[in-house]
Amino acid sequence: MITQDSIDALKARLDVVDVVGSYVELRKAGANFKAPCPFHDEKTASFVVSPSKQIYHCFGCGAGGDSVKFVMEYEKLNYPEALEKLASSYNFSLAYTDNKHNKPRSQLMDKVNAYYQDLLTSNQTASDYLRDRGIYESSVEKFGIGYAPDSNATINYIKSNMFNVSEAIEMGIVGYDGGRYFARFIERITFPIHSTNGSLIGFGGRTITGHQAKYVNSPETPFFNKSRLLYAYHHARQDIYKQKAIVITEGYLDVIMLHQAGFTNAVATLGTALTAEHLPLLRKGEPRIVMAYDGDKAGRNAALKAAKLLSASGFNGGVVIFEGGLDPADMVKNGQVEALSTMFRKPRAFIEFVLDEILSLYDLRDPKAKEACMQDAIAYLKTLSAMLQEEYKSYLASRLGISPSFVRLTNQTNTNKQNAPLIQKNTHKDMWELSLVKTVLEHPRFIDQILDVIDPSLLQFHSQEFAHALKGDTDSPQLMAILVDEKISSLESEEALKAELITFLTRHYERELKKVNMQGSISFEEKAFYIRKFRGKITKLKQGELAKL
Repeated sequence: MITQDSIDALKARLDVVDVVGSYVELRKAGANFKAPCPFHDEKTASFVVSPSKQIYHCFGCGAGGDSVKFVMEYEKLNYPEALEKLASSYNFSLAYTDNKHNKPRSQLMDKVNAYYQDLLTSNQTASDYLRDRGIYESSVEKFGIGYAPDSNATINYIKSNMFNVSEAIEMGIVGYDGGRYFARFIERITFPIHSTNGSLIGFGGRTITGHQAKYVNSPETPFFNKSRLLYAYHHARQDIYKQKAIVITEGYLDVIMLHQAGFTNAVATLGTALTAEHLPLLRKGEPRIVMAYDGDKAGRNAALKAAKLLSASGFNGGVVIFEGGLDPADMVKNGQVEALSTMFRKPRAFIEFVLDEILSLYDLRDPKAKEACMQDAIAYLKTLSAMLQEEYKSYLASRLGISPSFVRLTNQTNTNKQNAPLIQKNTHKDMWELSLVKTVLEHPRFIDQILDVIDPSLLQFHSQEFAHALKGDTDSPQLMAILVDEKISSLESEEALKAELITFLTRHYERELKKVNMQGSISFEEKAFYIRKFRGKITKLKQGELAKL
């Protein structure tokens, strides 16, 4: 069993925006973040993540909880499994009450990387290659570049250091096929790949001895998913947030050389196209995105797919295409840093780039081809917002040399009410009562003061939520909805609370007085008693007195 102290220490490290954002594409919405709920089918973004409360809540299906609960629900894990998954991701060693489980996190990946780094210094061919590409010694150290020897040398190193070969297979360092073990990286320059928080989780490798595959990456493992990772993101993260910009390239060397030249917000995809799984990571910090791709056919195709994905997802930025066989690494080596800076400042906007690339695929002198091109471009425009569709309608018509009336875009407004958040159902919301509930949740020191004068029955609309709040039942979906709702404010001081309680109780007793005056079913004496009672309370309240009620 995992110790409670260990669980508490892990939870203290977790950030719910970081955890949820690694699975779901979050968008900033005031102090919170929003997204379509990953737990039920919806079009509207009713899923809210609160960094201040460290919880998430869906107003549509009621799902909610903290970082651990999210991983449990999303990955379909039990509580200990979710804790272990998060501990691994955050490079945290859990402690167990059963001593046999109390082993430190494996150092295999780090030890193998250090071994590869040591070998680089003694391999003249690898060192010369890096020097010829213009990579400084400081960059070799910063990025942990190494050299993987022949297969037997790596396996012998693992065994001689008392590591388990099966663990090396699980981590993607070693493979097993046909009854034999083999190293995944053989006679290659190695580039260690890290998770967003800096944990070493895999390698990329470039051959220098003529292997058929120029680059290879670690295989998919429980920790390594190349479709969700970006090379050097852990190095670039702070500058991405600071500059509100990110440069995405196609290769490791491009990133390293760009960092050398001062473009420290550069990252790279891991031998794969940009995918929808990358979007949650790219959304963090809301940066402007520059795709820096080669000008060959493969590079342009990759840039086109990425630009379509990013523009349809509402990202801001553009594309830089490197012509003449050059790439960012070449330009840095050639001293063209200013030219690079200009290119990154003025990329081709995503939508214009996509439309121009689509146009380039057709012979526009052929009317039939022109019509097919228009339909292709219209299909793309329909992935954008209604305003952008209208904005770029005339751009497309101009480039095709036709009247804008031929570019017919049908915008359908989503009228699916089934996906509307539950909080928008026909239930009355009393903001004062909700504010009182939030005050109890956020400032439990005020509970005694509140209970001196109010009990849940006095609340007309939210007595159930108030009762749950008094019990501290913060796992209740209703209370989570209140906690993450920015429109509901809590009372921050005793003076403010006292003033609000006086106002509330004054109105309450005025309503009760009105009810008594209208009742004909009670005796004159009983009516007179209640009138005196309620008038006395109202008088005291208007004088600023809060007596026990």
